[in-house]
Amino acid sequence: MNRYLDVAPEVQQAVAEGRPVVALESTIISHGMPYPQNVETALNVEKIIRENGAVPATIAIIGGRLKAGLTPQEIDYLGKSGHAVTKASRRDLPILVAEGRDGATTVTTTMMIAHMAGIRIFATGGIGGVHRGAETTMDISADLEELAQTPVMVVCAGAKSILDLGLTLEYLETKGVPVIGYGTKELPAFYTRKSGFAVDYEIDTPEDLAKAFHVARQLDMKGGMLVTNPIPEEYSMDHKVIDAAIEQALADAKAQGIHGKETTPFLLARVKDLTGGDSLDSNIQLVYNNARLAAKTACALQTLEQA
Repeated sequence: MNRYLDVAPEVQQAVAEGRPVVALESTIISHGMPYPQNVETALNVEKIIRENGAVPATIAIIGGRLKAGLTPQEIDYLGKSGHAVTKASRRDLPILVAEGRDGATTVTTTMMIAHMAGIRIFATGGIGGVHRGAETTMDISADLEELAQTPVMVVCAGAKSILDLGLTLEYLETKGVPVIGYGTKELPAFYTRKSGFAVDYEIDTPEDLAKAFHVARQLDMKGGMLVTNPIPEEYSMDHKVIDAAIEQALADAKAQGIHGKETTPFLLARVKDLTGGDSLDSNIQLVYNNARLAAKTACALQTLEQA
């Protein structure tokens, strides 16, 4: 085990016994939502995973320690600290650990720490990707590189619709990452169920998702697998409303000189304000939906591996 890694006793026991575990990120707690909704959402996600037969493992960096599994008190601490906690991607890990600092894990670092801890399924909201205008800015999320090299299944609601979805899919194809639509042939666009872009494969059951990932591991494929799970119909937003809000948010970010790791939190917060909070409600519901699917898939994977 990595000398800098602390695995919560419940998570450690579940991994040792081959029971299903689902990893969860912490950037959504510190940077994705306001307090106290962030903490309420994080605790509800853990509850949903338990209700669906798996053990939750929320991941973060606290006091320079890589944590796989947080206490409710640690989740509350991250929620209250908000943007004071560093949004930690791959490049930040050695510095935060060396200096004994806190970090909220992105998709990238959650995948890394989950893999260290022996956790293979991870539920999140949406992945990062290729930002609009990346042909000049080169703003491409490290999430895509991590998916290419770390064998963790990521269950999400697609790439965030603030991104260039077409280029994101092209990048994933180049890196050999399979993009699967859960019950859909079309890439979900986070707040909405459709994007106009096709996924690589449609798979309709958690059992078949688990089988695909199980075979990938047996083939010793090094990268991860991306499962895109559409937001439930009743919480999906009108694409014209969300597109208009995104265009305004992008213009505001450019005018204010927002760039780098601050871009996504800024855009999500601005879209929330422009939609009167509707986007936050949708965000919460799609995370719950992904947690359910991830837990069911983790249970199916356990059944396969113990057969």
